[in-house]
Amino acid sequence: MQPTMATSSPRASALALLLCALSASSFHVAISGPPSPAPGKDDFLSCLTKAVPPRLLFAKSSPAYGSVWSSTVRNIKFLSDKTVKPLYIVTPTEPCHIQATVSCGRRHGMRLRVRSGGHDYEGLSYRSDKAEPFAVVDLSKMRQVRIDGKQATAWVDSGAQLGEIYYAVAKETPKLGFPAGVCATIGVGGHFSGGGFGMMLRKYGTAADLVIDAKVVDSEGRLLDRKSMGEDLFWAIRGGGGASFGIVVSWQVKLVPVPPTVTVFQIHKGVKDGAVDLVAKWQQVAPSLPEDLMIRILAMGQDALFEALFLGTCKDLVPLMGARFPELGMKPADCNEMSWIQSVPYIPLGKTGTVKDLLNRTSNIRAFGKYKSDYVRDPIPRAVWEKIFGWLVKPGAGVMIMDPYGGRMGSIADDATPFPHRQGMLFNIQYVNYWFGEGAGALPNQWSRDMYAFMEPYVTKNPRQAYVNYRDMDLGVNQVVGDVSTYESGKVWGEKYFKGNFERLARTKAKVDPQDYFRNEQSIPPLLK
Repeated sequence: MQPTMATSSPRASALALLLCALSASSFHVAISGPPSPAPGKDDFLSCLTKAVPPRLLFAKSSPAYGSVWSSTVRNIKFLSDKTVKPLYIVTPTEPCHIQATVSCGRRHGMRLRVRSGGHDYEGLSYRSDKAEPFAVVDLSKMRQVRIDGKQATAWVDSGAQLGEIYYAVAKETPKLGFPAGVCATIGVGGHFSGGGFGMMLRKYGTAADLVIDAKVVDSEGRLLDRKSMGEDLFWAIRGGGGASFGIVVSWQVKLVPVPPTVTVFQIHKGVKDGAVDLVAKWQQVAPSLPEDLMIRILAMGQDALFEALFLGTCKDLVPLMGARFPELGMKPADCNEMSWIQSVPYIPLGKTGTVKDLLNRTSNIRAFGKYKSDYVRDPIPRAVWEKIFGWLVKPGAGVMIMDPYGGRMGSIADDATPFPHRQGMLFNIQYVNYWFGEGAGALPNQWSRDMYAFMEPYVTKNPRQAYVNYRDMDLGVNQVVGDVSTYESGKVWGEKYFKGNFERLARTKAKVDPQDYFRNEQSIPPLLK
């Protein structure tokens, strides 16, 4: 679920665009090594040009390098001279280009980072946290979506964005949809590889739950499908993060049925209108509603926006709300009926959003940001919600986005995929903090970290859980010993994202990439014991 604030007011519409511009669905990033002694960058380039057309390669000296590198940088704190940038950017158009890049990178000690959408909060798909030579594989030219309406499936390239999937599916048939994130410019590679959820999560689960095949370039440069990669690796890429096991070129997904008419409502309630009581009630009601109804909350300042998607008509929704959540006061005038594909741009953009907006791959919104996430298993007391709304008016305060689980999410086993936040989970919280200014250090803002510290007693424990697609390096980073990331350092952050699934991920890593060829600051380390 990516953050948005969609209403008809200009301020809220601007906020919606901002939050979608800054939002992350994780990143699809792979780092290749290990470095050879005194690697020669020219050796890497000469190796690459034997298999990849020069027009697809950009060195730092290339006139277009700067615009290609910055094309999907959403968090402008990384648009700085201090940011460690790649020596080269490769923009493949065929799987064989990716295979050649991995092979050349490994042979000549040039690490690789792979970018699909570029929304990643920590920027690790296009920068390094420490000085080192590396190249970026930018998948933006590989974004085909191939729909099989009869089989209700699609093959989607990792460089495609979510809006392109939604658009292609609806163009094929209005009877099908796909349950992924709210923001159209999120890249498929990162979103799917971290789980990926949006307004239909209670009906159909995560995007990764619907992946039925994939094509992956492994650490040997081989192109594998589900049969040839084996079930352990296929399990790992569907929610284990995109940084650890290989480069996913494309995904086959199962499409889902959607009704002819869906209903959206967006109801604002201020603290003076009883927002504290309503949010306290919502946390118990929303996860237990019928799975066709999703009501999330965006809380900012003294306002809570209750935003809903119902897979049905207003005629059916009004009595359901009257029976299950009468306190909200939802009435027929709040209903906005439309097709499912019309609801996709409506939710982030409001009434001005159009289906064609789903094909817009760019954003002009530029801001700094810091983000964190939590999971809630037990209802938070009303008195604490009063304090939370106090936090939302502190200097530099951001937004809290809360997505209810339950429904289909609660019926899938925690270990069915690496994404473990399933049974008994009430809701996910994302703390979105953004600010404006000049330069990488402009107005550094502590609100999200301070808010996170305040929330500790009220969220999951042992471990305190987090969503890998809201990547957060505050949780810990890998330590590399003997050119291999250590399992002990990875556990610190890894069990927060993956709970008990982290060990299986690490064992799978040891099987498919024991030399830690693909790695970054928060990649799965190999458990070699």
